[in-house]
Amino acid sequence: MASIVGTRPLSPRSAIIDRLATGAPGSLVGNRFVDLERPLMRARDLLIAFPSVTVDAPVIEAARLLAGHDLPGLIVVDDDGLPISILPGTQVLRLAVPGYCQDDPALARVVDEKHADAFLTSLAGRTVGEALPSDRRELPVTDPDATVLEIAALMARTRSPLVAVVSEEGLLGAVTLQALMDRVLTS
Repeated sequence: MASIVGTRPLSPRSAIIDRLATGAPGSLVGNRFVDLERPLMRARDLLIAFPSVTVDAPVIEAARLLAGHDLPGLIVVDDDGLPISILPGTQVLRLAVPGYCQDDPALARVVDEKHADAFLTSLAGRTVGEALPSDRRELPVTDPDATVLEIAALMARTRSPLVAVVSEEGLLGAVTLQALMDRVLTS
């Protein structure tokens, strides 16, 4: 049985091994070998059921859903249940935090504690649609066969903490940044 220093022993059929780029110590690129016999992890393997909201839903309810389930964001769907956007939790905060506090953090410091703790009350009567980012980026949606690297690239490109997974049957769920990182760091 052949082996390579610093890695696990390879099976006899592992003569087909791709060697990935070697990076500097501590970089994300390193001495890694990929055993092509091992099946690739796909979106369907990382998929979890995930809540969705419509653009007309009250944003305060979306905020409660985010907080109550410790979610990084929500999938915004149309009337057919298909994703039209991702609502990151930070976008809810952008809608709730007064613009003058976002523009000048020193002003946030001078607001008294009673009013500072109540900033989410400004969400009353507002909708999820109002909280969505104004700059429509690429929609972070993929199919169940997407690889871990494809999902990671999509998250990075769209700056989204989750990717909706859709098949011909409709929305299946999502892959979260946490699930993706857990998978990558444990392999």
